[in-house]
Amino acid sequence: MSKYNVVVVGAGILGLCSAYHIKRQNPDEKILIIDKFGSAGQGNTAKSEACFRNVFSSKTNFALANSTVDFYLHVHRELKHDLGLHLIGYLFLFSEDDYKRNKDVLEEMQRRGVELEYFERGDLERMIPGAVLEFDEKDEEAKMMNLESVEKGVLGKKCGYLEVEKLVNFYEEEFKRVGGEIRYNTVVQSLIIEPVKKFGVPGEPFVWQDSRITGVKTNRGEIRADTVVVATGAWTNALLDPIGVDSHIKPKKRQIFAVKGPSLEPLFNAKGFNDENILPFTILPKAGIYFRPDIGEGSCWVGCGDELGRAFKFEEEPQPEENYYFQDIYQVLRKYFPHFEGLKPQSSWAGLYAINTIDANPYVFREAGMIVVTGASGSGILKADAIGRVAAGVYMEEKYVEFFDGEKFRVSDLGVENRHVEKERFVL
Repeated sequence: MSKYNVVVVGAGILGLCSAYHIKRQNPDEKILIIDKFGSAGQGNTAKSEACFRNVFSSKTNFALANSTVDFYLHVHRELKHDLGLHLIGYLFLFSEDDYKRNKDVLEEMQRRGVELEYFERGDLERMIPGAVLEFDEKDEEAKMMNLESVEKGVLGKKCGYLEVEKLVNFYEEEFKRVGGEIRYNTVVQSLIIEPVKKFGVPGEPFVWQDSRITGVKTNRGEIRADTVVVATGAWTNALLDPIGVDSHIKPKKRQIFAVKGPSLEPLFNAKGFNDENILPFTILPKAGIYFRPDIGEGSCWVGCGDELGRAFKFEEEPQPEENYYFQDIYQVLRKYFPHFEGLKPQSSWAGLYAINTIDANPYVFREAGMIVVTGASGSGILKADAIGRVAAGVYMEEKYVEFFDGEKFRVSDLGVENRHVEKERFVL
């Protein structure tokens, strides 16, 4: 039976960052990551849109994301560790009514330090050849679908995308470099609960005994640890529900469809938004539909932040729904961007968000001898480094941690009992 100071369950981006920052600050301790897959980042981390942004209304989300983006830029530019990072921006397309509803939030974000650039419809029409940003009364199809004309575009500047595999490899290599250990193909079957003071009586722990998590049972035997870190994303409930601990998250499926064709070429020649001269990650003013050009593939990755009608449901291996693309997403997408007309997905995949339904900020909290890191609500990659630093702060029982950009952050703000966050009002 193995014994460690810390066992981190989950080698996704949150598990890797948490393990790395704990080990970095505790170099003499034995830290182990375990994961059921054969390599790092093969769960929902690998199925993400791989984008990053600092455009958040919540002070907490902004602090987490802004610092993490700064760190990624530092790794990519100063440390010369290629993350496949492209600073192409996020372009939010607003109808007149949507812009009025979000105007105060946008102005508040700017005061906080979010760098935004505004475009009128005419500017956008010149910069995005072929886009349809205004619908007239004769467009019966647009009227039937209740599509609204685009009034303004708002560009988040410190935003873009990267290659997940390269980011994961960076943290895995750094964790190993400072002496961390990783075991793959290790499936956690349950958490081990034991009394703090053992009497050796069959059936313990009893309700009158003080108990704590002391390790995990896996397909390769028991692993004991002074602290277990659960960073399993949408799988968190599978470990916590059986022991009566609330994870405060619900899983929800998200899908991505990769579309490619010569008609998309104008989207890769949209000058004026960024140094790459391509269209930014673009969010349409209807139904939470978005897409981004992928420079390496020459394709566009298309998705949707569907809420009402999309069940909170855990699936071991979620599958993309082809009809969802053609009947739902495609119908809106082709109206605003005829470039997609007639194009079918060349590939598609689906993953699960671990959604905090209360305030859309992450959770990092300690309970019964374990630390739970979860609730990133689909923005784990773009907040991961800062979240990992908070997890290290919880482990070391610190009141504050310092993010990469120098900001001091109160550890308990992401907890449960003394939680102090603003509800996110700018959710994609």
